[in-house]
Amino acid sequence: MTQHSPAPTRICPDCDGFPAVAIDTGTLLDDGTRATLQVTCRRCRGTGSTRTAAQAPVAQRENA
Repeated sequence: MTQHSPAPTRICPDCDGFPAVAIDTGTLLDDGTRATLQVTCRRCRGTGSTRTAAQAPVAQRENA
């Protein structure tokens, strides 16, 4: 019996599927931990995937 495969997701080309990262600033805080910045991808807005392109309407031919 055949199995259905899920539709492939479109991975964001900017973040390559890793939409949120923590960047170390190199600064130590008073408690000894490092200061980090939480950054999300601008293109996918933190989802890791992009929307599929909208399908263009198909022009219908008239039969003459």
